[in-house]
Amino acid sequence: MTTVSNDLLSTMNGTSSSTSNTSSLNDNSPEAIQNRFLKLLTVQMQNQDPTNPMDNSQLTTQLAQLSTVSGISQLNTTLASLMTDYQSAQSLQSANMIGHSVLAPGNNLTLTSDTVKNEDGTSTTSQKAVFGLQLASNADSIKVTIRDSTGAVVRKLDLGAQAAGTVPVIWDGTNDAGTKAADGQYTFDVSATSGGAAVTATALAFGTVASVTTGTDGVKLNVSNIGTIKVSDVVQIL
Repeated sequence: MTTVSNDLLSTMNGTSSSTSNTSSLNDNSPEAIQNRFLKLLTVQMQNQDPTNPMDNSQLTTQLAQLSTVSGISQLNTTLASLMTDYQSAQSLQSANMIGHSVLAPGNNLTLTSDTVKNEDGTSTTSQKAVFGLQLASNADSIKVTIRDSTGAVVRKLDLGAQAAGTVPVIWDGTNDAGTKAADGQYTFDVSATSGGAAVTATALAFGTVASVTTGTDGVKLNVSNIGTIKVSDVVQIL
């Protein structure tokens, strides 16, 4: 069988330097690839050496290659369609989370006051800040340090022993001096040990899902006090 010229191979790959055929050769759709492949195969058969023609195994191999290229292209198209459908479904499901509170990685917390009227006409004011932590394994000692915006320590909490998993925490706003801290933004850090050895503890911030955003990088949740996060970042829905 005679050698196929470089021009024919370029035609197959869609990289010919011919100006007149630039638009068609740059078309890498499944149909265009098949047409170039069949054209190349036809030229090969027309120019084969009559004394050494292409045998059946060679023809079968090349046809199998054509089928493989076509199959992969169709598979890619199908996967792209499935990803689009999945993203749409995920966006609709995520919309149901709007208005719900979640715990996600972060170390911010917000201390707020809530005033309730009693039946006798008096009012009772209480403070609360919700946050959490996630333990990689059981811990027999967990320490939480809460700091104000300047980095000064406001309160140290001892949560004692906790099992592996997610641990929601509520701070009542009391500082180490026994008085009430001012409402506002604080940060916290966590340390955990088991038998004196450190245990991986991830700080979890608390926030409310305000909206859902869909973009090229997937579905994102816009959460108060935390920011924009992935759906997979949500550790617990409260």
